[in-house]
Amino acid sequence: MTRIVIAGAGRMGQAIAAGLDQQDDLELVGTWQRGDDLSPLVLAADVVIDFSLPDGTTQVLEAVAEHNTPLVCGVSGLDEAQMARLDEVATRVPVVYDRNMSLGVAVLEHSVREAAKSLGGDFAIHIAEVHHVHKQDAPSGTALKLGEAAAGGRGEAGTGSVTFESERRGEVPGDHEVVMRSPTESLTFAHSVTTRQVFADGAIRAARWVSGKAPGRYAMSDVLFRN
Repeated sequence: MTRIVIAGAGRMGQAIAAGLDQQDDLELVGTWQRGDDLSPLVLAADVVIDFSLPDGTTQVLEAVAEHNTPLVCGVSGLDEAQMARLDEVATRVPVVYDRNMSLGVAVLEHSVREAAKSLGGDFAIHIAEVHHVHKQDAPSGTALKLGEAAAGGRGEAGTGSVTFESERRGEVPGDHEVVMRSPTESLTFAHSVTTRQVFADGAIRAARWVSGKAPGRYAMSDVLFRN
């Protein structure tokens, strides 16, 4: 039985807890929120799943480093210093970090990279995303992730020549569309989320996968495509 601690008591933490209730091989041993003592929980865990906030992630990184506990982190908005610390911690413990824990997005990222590599620079790449009105960042982290995959597939740095379009309306959990277009044809990849439970399900799969792995920084693409 793999013992899980959740960092973050918000909607995502609740969704992960609900998902863990359905697993025979995973056990929730505690949920942490800022202001509580984190160290005893991490000490009792085989894996920590972090969906807190960036300042909470700072505390989580120190605790998992202290106790050599594997980490799954889906917190977006980490600054350069926090990402650098995450990379440092990953030299000691296995860390799955991803801006989107959806299994479908991991497959989409893989497909977009391969398609961009095969099609080359003759195809313009445009990414459109729609999210709920409460989302502050634009383009979304997932859109940037897909843009990096497309650009990387054809040897460009960052998001390269990929263009973006963002829309905020209603309570849309997240829709992404990647269009690769030449003067003679177009290829479209699309992914749509109907419930935020999809991110919880991905985090649970990542927690099962990361237990026992060697130290290193991993992504959801590793969870799906790496033994």
